[in-house]
Amino acid sequence: MARQIVLRQLTNSPKSRAQLEQALARRECDPDVASAVLDRMEDVGLVDDEAYAGMLVRSQQAGRGLARRALAQTLRQKGVSDEVAEAVLEDVDPADEEERARALVEKRLRRLHGLDATVQTRRLAGMLARKGYPSDVSMRVIREAIAGTAEHQRD
Repeated sequence: MARQIVLRQLTNSPKSRAQLEQALARRECDPDVASAVLDRMEDVGLVDDEAYAGMLVRSQQAGRGLARRALAQTLRQKGVSDEVAEAVLEDVDPADEEERARALVEKRLRRLHGLDATVQTRRLAGMLARKGYPSDVSMRVIREAIAGTAEHQRD
């Protein structure tokens, strides 16, 4: 029964070992049986927290534009160990992260056209903070983007 629960969970989407343990606990599966089944699933490669973390990081970066800090929090929520999360997050390039921040700011700035530069800065900084970008990167990217807009250029 535990094996079927795990396989059904993995059919829907990839999961971390912790998420599968929680699913088995909700179904009142014996913890020893759950552990044995999950160990076997790891041995055959169906449960791999490192591969899961790598996939999650790539998809969250591409889809939501999340930065390292927000990615670490997401991995923690999914039950990925801190060691695995750190190993996967080492591959996040700071230059790529800054480019993602720049692209997010440029996209959002179009919707903020006509607002005061202070309001634009505050709204953009809030958006980047929620996505986990460090404040120094955020402010640099925001200042560059606002300075480059036609509405805020000095004649």
